[in-house]
Amino acid sequence: MSHNPVRPWRDIERRKSRKIYVGNVPVGGDAPISVQTMTNTLTTDVKATVEQIQRCAEAGADIVRVSVPDAESGKAMKEIVRESPVPLVADIHFHYKRAIEAAEAGAGCLRINPGNIGDEKRVKEVIKAARDHGCSIRIGVNAGSLEKHLLEKYGEPCPDAMVESGMDHIKILEDNDFLNFKISMKASDIFMTAAAYQQLSEQTDAPFHMGITEAGGFVGGTVKSAIGLGSLLWMGIGDTMRVSLSADPVEEVRIGFEILKSLGLRHRGVNIISCPSCARQGFDVIKTVETLEKRLEHIKTPMSLSIIGCVVNGPGEALMTDVGFTGGGAGSGMVYLAGKQSHKMSNDQMINHIVEQVEKKAEELEAARAAETQAAE
Repeated sequence: MSHNPVRPWRDIERRKSRKIYVGNVPVGGDAPISVQTMTNTLTTDVKATVEQIQRCAEAGADIVRVSVPDAESGKAMKEIVRESPVPLVADIHFHYKRAIEAAEAGAGCLRINPGNIGDEKRVKEVIKAARDHGCSIRIGVNAGSLEKHLLEKYGEPCPDAMVESGMDHIKILEDNDFLNFKISMKASDIFMTAAAYQQLSEQTDAPFHMGITEAGGFVGGTVKSAIGLGSLLWMGIGDTMRVSLSADPVEEVRIGFEILKSLGLRHRGVNIISCPSCARQGFDVIKTVETLEKRLEHIKTPMSLSIIGCVVNGPGEALMTDVGFTGGGAGSGMVYLAGKQSHKMSNDQMINHIVEQVEKKAEELEAARAAETQAAE
């Protein structure tokens, strides 16, 4: 909301981490929390993979991960990197040569576990390739693929085992004077995930990649991710994140931004505040919101819109949003601009009118931002 005062009681104090880069995207330190997703196309299908990356980038993805399971995929990465509008993370498991090839192809980051790609000589080769090509590394610890000796030691996947695995991998990189890395601690269990990240946050200043892995389908996975990631982000833990859904990767990006918006950590596009509707509604709230969500997808400027069916909560919510509409009676409602009553509008013309008002407000905000930037220069 552009016109609201700062509220100190809403501030989240983020964990202090060092800053690294994935391509040109900063991760950690004072950088905004970046949103990631992963392609689910065959990497060897360059056209389909690039098209999916572009759709994800249009939805706001800062970084996209691409699986590199074989030599053919490694060859495809060179062209995919060249066509991608955002930095790419090459997802590597076990094959150290794929990691070297991905770094040479221009990947912004390698997702590996250093201890799983061979002996010390091979690890050093991968680190050298990453260093030579300005490529960062993500250590990816997953409860479902912990090392055998840790499972024997702890009896089952648990936060202690995950953290020990992560610190072992961190030591390998640090012993080779490589600090350009981030780390993730993922499990499908939100309690295990949260506990692992909390424990790890006390042992390293490396930036954290966040996620609840194998979270499930669109609805269930969204809920699990919102609870798990939301709890950690509220505690200030997290520098970059992916919402893992059995769904279109674009949906992962949208949900990621919704989680960040709900915590006031990052804003992109229109944040719609709307009521669930009831018998008091002066217009069809549900259908209106569905239409507005689609009609306003092109707005990237952070701003807020309230769509409330009646005057019980409508005026109060509108006071805190950039644009608002509250249902009244006799087929019309009240339009609010910058928290103040502006004018009445008929329900049948309301959607087009609200879209116009949002577009106009977005232009004003962008102009003001440009003026501030120019003045600062």
